[in-house]
Amino acid sequence: MKRLITFSALFVLAGLAAPRLILAAKVGQPALDFTGTGSNNQTYHLSDFHGKFVVLEWHNNGCPYTQKHYTSGNMQKLQKQWTAQGVVWFTIISSAPGKQGYIDANGENSYMAKMGAAPTAALLDPTGAIGHLYDAKTTPQMIIINPQGIIIYDGAIDNRPTDDVRDIAGATNYVNLALGQALAGKPVETAATRPYGCSVKYKGSWF
Repeated sequence: MKRLITFSALFVLAGLAAPRLILAAKVGQPALDFTGTGSNNQTYHLSDFHGKFVVLEWHNNGCPYTQKHYTSGNMQKLQKQWTAQGVVWFTIISSAPGKQGYIDANGENSYMAKMGAAPTAALLDPTGAIGHLYDAKTTPQMIIINPQGIIIYDGAIDNRPTDDVRDIAGATNYVNLALGQALAGKPVETAATRPYGCSVKYKGSWF
């Protein structure tokens, strides 16, 4: 009887988890539309940017791996380089209240000004709705969507999975590679990699 109860409980838990796994957007599939509120109090719909390349960057200002790319200026350089070429760049903060990386609009605006960050907008996602929609696992994690609304890259920012700023030099930057190839009309050679960094601090997580 105990074994039957255990199996039944596992089945229920699997059923509850299944929708998220089924619905999460994947490389080669259409990006799932979302609505997000920016730290500038503006509302953004992904569907409004159909016809443009869009980058989604998951962010946590308390994460050493995220800090690596901001204290060095690496992330800001990417943001400025690609938005200047018409790419839409959303920094997304899915940390829940009370979790590492959670920040309100005023705090995020101050942080971006201090760091010289230049995304199209920073989207506040305290419920984790956008993060779960894309199965974002780490900060940073990068997703690129092409003008047809298809995900063409999902994964790490580069191939040096450390929090050491010195490892940025000489690293293969997957975001640069994917956007460069896609804007040139070429297929993205590396479309998916394993993201590295701190786990996204979702609401209800144990950490």
